[in-house]
Amino acid sequence: MTDEIVLTGIRAVGYHGVCEQERRDGQEFVADVTLELSTRAAAASDDIVDTVHYGELAETVAAILAGPPVALLETLAERIATAALAHAIVERVVVTVHKPQAPIPVAFGDVAVTVRRSRQA
Repeated sequence: MTDEIVLTGIRAVGYHGVCEQERRDGQEFVADVTLELSTRAAAASDDIVDTVHYGELAETVAAILAGPPVALLETLAERIATAALAHAIVERVVVTVHKPQAPIPVAFGDVAVTVRRSRQA
């Protein structure tokens, strides 16, 4: 059985998008990250070195959101998933990147892209 660490609503201003105004003006991006991993060792040792430090992961995710501009949410999500999988204990990750202020010409609540990645066997 796999355990989960879930971080939701990580926010940062980024300059991502295909439109010139998005790259010029920036906007808020939001990420949700679910890590699938075993937390047994951490539970037994009560030591953070035996799990993923979610505070540090949140900082990494925020830095990616605020980092070098990309055109697509898919690219942002992939970068976050790659960073999460850099932790050897993580078996799988689900990342959703939200762009609530996307320049869409109709009323909408949110637009998001979700990627699911796992460690290569």
